[in-house]
Formats: sequence, structure tokens, C-alpha cells
Amino acid sequence: MQERKKVVVAVTGASGSIYAKVLFDRLTQLGDQVSDIGLVMSDNAETVWELELGNANYKDYPFTFYKTNDFFAPFASGSAGYECLIVCPCSMGTIGRIASGISNDLVSRAADVILKERRKLILVARETPYNLIHLQNMKQITEAGGIICPASPSFYSLPKNFEELAATVVDRVLQLAGFSLKSYRWGEE
Repeated sequence: MQERKKVVVAVTGASGSIYAKVLFDRLTQLGDQVSDIGLVMSDNAETVWELELGNANYKDYPFTFYKTNDFFAPFASGSAGYECLIVCPCSMGTIGRIASGISNDLVSRAADVILKERRKLILVARETPYNLIHLQNMKQITEAGGIICPASPSFYSLPKNFEELAATVVDRVLQLAGFSLKSYRWGEE
């Protein structure tokens, strides 16, 4: 039996709320593999979700919500034992703060903790095109042990709608985080 994970999910104000929604749905379905999910959404993330998805359904998920200025959240310290932080979608501003080691909010502090504890940091970068500063920041995070997983969906599974398309990224993110799930795999039926 697989050990249950303590996971932090952060949602920034980058476009791509569909990725966060599909991630929330998948994590809910993987409940037997999860012991705790801490969720941080910036004010901009909530606004973008409501704009892009036309609802405020993020409030309906069974996760523990934390404010971006709550430095008493358990995952603000390495002793809490959270194994993974997934930032989805991840803005370039957030990537820049993480790359610079600036812990001015709960997301950047949690990323700092995850990196210092040598745990999994997965950033679902959502921007196009990248400028040199973006690329250098992503390189810096990669060299520190983080994983940059751009929100670049694949098409070989023939997704039929936006959620299936977003799932091609989210499923990959969850696999990188160590979850066991059924998803499309190249060369398999």
C-alpha cells in the first residue's frame, strides 16, 4: 500500500484556472493517497478563476484553505512534513520570488521550505513567450531541485474538451509528485 502524502497546492493569479480545477478534481479522486491538502490561493487567483471558469467553485473543495499572509500555516515550517508543493498555475512573478529566495508570502515561504528540505517543488509555469529573466529564474529553481512543468498540454491522447486537455498536464504533474493514477501513456492501450 502506498503511503499517504501531505501536499500543499498553491494557485497564483496566472491565467489557466482550468489547470487548478482539474488538479483539485484529481486530488479529490486520489483521496486514498492523500492525508492532508493545504491550499493557498492568491486574491488574483480567485479573481482569475471566477473570470475564466464563471464560478467560485474553488470554495467547495474539501481542502484546508490558508491565506497568503498566514505564516502560521503548518507548511511554513519543514517540521510539518509536507512532501510536495504544487503551484498551478504558477505566475512568472511567483517564479521570480522563489528563484530569488524571497519569502514574502505563504507561497514563496512554502517553496523555500520545500527546497531547503529537499522535497518536491513542482511549478506549472503559465506564460508565453518567456523572456530571458523567466528562463534564468526557471534555471535557478531547477538547479535548486525544483521541477518546472510548463502548462503545455499534449494532444496525442485526443482530448475532447478543455478539461481533458488540461488533464494532460495535471496528470503529468501528479505523476511527478509521486501519485499513482491511471492516465494516457504513450504506446499503451
